[in-house]
Amino acid sequence: MFTKRLFIAAAAMAITTFAAPTWADNGLMTIIVNDPSNPYWLTEGQVAQKAAEKLGYSAKVSAHKGDTNTESQLIDTAITNKSKAIILDPANADGSVGSVKKAIAANIPVFIINAELNQSGLAKAQLVSNNAQGAAVGAMEWVKQVGDTANYVELVGPPSDNNAATRANGFDTVLSQYPTLKKVGQEVANWDRTQGFNKMQSLLQANPNIKGVISGNDEMALGAIAALKEAGKLNQIKVGGFDGSPDAVDAVKAGTLAYTVMQPVAQFAQKAVEQADSFLKTGKTGAASEKQLFDCILITKENAGNFVSPFVLKQ
Repeated sequence: MFTKRLFIAAAAMAITTFAAPTWADNGLMTIIVNDPSNPYWLTEGQVAQKAAEKLGYSAKVSAHKGDTNTESQLIDTAITNKSKAIILDPANADGSVGSVKKAIAANIPVFIINAELNQSGLAKAQLVSNNAQGAAVGAMEWVKQVGDTANYVELVGPPSDNNAATRANGFDTVLSQYPTLKKVGQEVANWDRTQGFNKMQSLLQANPNIKGVISGNDEMALGAIAALKEAGKLNQIKVGGFDGSPDAVDAVKAGTLAYTVMQPVAQFAQKAVEQADSFLKTGKTGAASEKQLFDCILITKENAGNFVSPFVLKQ
């Protein structure tokens, strides 16, 4: 695990310092992701970069790591570098609106991926996972594996990210239908594995008799698994994840993670670049609407072996 995380960190460093090649005919496409130390955002940037280069653009990938000030500076850089288009995973549903407006004022079209803005009509497209659908699918599998009578806890993402609330609400819509399921604790762990570990330790200390943990993403879930393993309770408590990251899929195969819900990030990251290319050439994205939802896929032991690459499942 330590070696794998070193590899991800090295890849993350590479992705944030990538120098755009000078030979591309169609100009620069700037891709801004959250934090590529997380394999989800690493894949997001890599797929978008590859798609842009295939279409004849140079591609520069950078990361704001959830900070709107950094995001604003990266948008300034994209403007200075005369980017043809910006592919942006926003840092904050509200706080990123100003940066997007700044790019638009410079006549650079913006294409939003993964985390939507709270204002429509700015981005040419918003391509996001169907988080409500994915949360419902995950919660139903969670009940199937945990049972309909249990005390449980929840790990949630940052309040600034609409996806965190959407998934939490989706979980609640399903789990609230079972009166003998009782949520006895909830902690914000900010999509982070270390925070998931620490928050799980606190939750477990306060609630030693829980039977399940439902998590808004895989990194928090994997942190929870590490805490439960350290406490000697991993075989007594089921943990469910969300994202479909490579580490999570490995954990599903190993039986330490009950399931994960895969977001089709590789699909919509590529699609966003293709729509940007279409808009630059024709003035239209080719999509029927600005906001586009991509359904998530439940990953269990039965289909975990069907992965052909990160966040890509064999059809």
